[in-house]
Amino acid sequence: MLMDAWPLCLEHLSAEFPAEDVQTWLKPLQPELRGDTLVLFAPNAFIVEQVHGRYLPRIHELARHYGLGSVVLEIGSRRERVAAPATTAYAPATATTAAPEPFNSNLDRHYTFDNFIEGSSNKMGRNAAWMVTQSPGDRAHNPLLLYGSTGLGKTHLMSAIGNEMRRLNPLARVLYLRSDEFYNHFINSLRAKNTEAFKRQFRSIDALLIDDVQFFAGKEATQEEFFHIFNVLFDGRQQIVMTSDRYPREMEGIEPRLKSRLGWGLPVAIDPPDFETRAAIVLAKAAERGTHIPNEVAFLLAKKMRSNVRDLEGALNTLTARANFTGREISIEFAQEALRDLLRAQQQAISISNIQKIVADYYTLQLKELLGKKRTRSLARPRQMAMALAKELTEHSLPEIGHAFDGRDHTTVLHACRQIRHLMETDGKLREDWDKLIRKLSE
Repeated sequence: MLMDAWPLCLEHLSAEFPAEDVQTWLKPLQPELRGDTLVLFAPNAFIVEQVHGRYLPRIHELARHYGLGSVVLEIGSRRERVAAPATTAYAPATATTAAPEPFNSNLDRHYTFDNFIEGSSNKMGRNAAWMVTQSPGDRAHNPLLLYGSTGLGKTHLMSAIGNEMRRLNPLARVLYLRSDEFYNHFINSLRAKNTEAFKRQFRSIDALLIDDVQFFAGKEATQEEFFHIFNVLFDGRQQIVMTSDRYPREMEGIEPRLKSRLGWGLPVAIDPPDFETRAAIVLAKAAERGTHIPNEVAFLLAKKMRSNVRDLEGALNTLTARANFTGREISIEFAQEALRDLLRAQQQAISISNIQKIVADYYTLQLKELLGKKRTRSLARPRQMAMALAKELTEHSLPEIGHAFDGRDHTTVLHACRQIRHLMETDGKLREDWDKLIRKLSE
């Protein structure tokens, strides 16, 4: 069928060109058929330029092989286009240009506040994101930086902000870019000696959403350009939302003045979800797929897989696929069988010895000091922290944890867990240490 032409073309292109090129320039294209013409919608002019210059001749050859007459590039998307969009064609006819396309946000419409699963680990981030939509540009949350390990829902929240802003104001010019997209567009503008066009696209937007800003590390020219764009938007009270995998001052390879900008406004940590949130996520994702998951299976995944949402989704996908393939009903026994290797790998990923090493490194201690007999405060508190983390992140019993800490009694471990829990409610620095260590151990 002609409708299958683009997936088949993309399969060939993926085998012929570097994966990074395919991901950056070809995967964003959205296909539509107009008769025997394949229309490919690109999010912006930069991608149109790259595809037209580097890939379109080959795309046209493949399209003709699969029965299509011509290929046309248009700026926009199937959902957001209007009549007579700007076009660039590679076909027997010459390229044409028509009326400009309405602003394309690059947003994934699937990510909303309604389908975001809220828990204690992300409640503050969710509330901050919602505040942005109600008063964008307000200095209290501009910029908003959501930071934490991968797979915790930062991109979901960022996209939910953009989608809600556009729901409230359909004319809002909200631009979402991954950091690698920003970098690629900037480099291409340098090569084309057209940096003014690159800068111009940011001057009239209402909100800029940049994902994974830590990948600007080491890219000095890109950081310089982003620094100036940041200042223009901030001074104009245009909303800036960013995500990163760590707090700005912990980023290596980022210039101090840009670190300072990233920390302005409201930085909010997104932590790994707790047990209840993980279980709710599994049940919600299963419902989205139309798959029935018994509560005990959701609880199994939530208990065994502590790191991030993506791992939970991957386990759910595996479980669903194997159930469909075998025709078996999803039960606790089936889940344990189907996910045996995955659950074993998850259990091995966080060990007591790994926790001890990470905690010792975090507090700049030698491992023998952490495990030793000395009870000075500078050693006792990190030791209690390591014990509490072992209880939180592993399935080892209190006696087993005590044994791993130089043969200490299980009552010592129990006291450490209670002490750390109590101090987290009153000691802000210790709570920050706990959150950072959880993120390190969940990466």
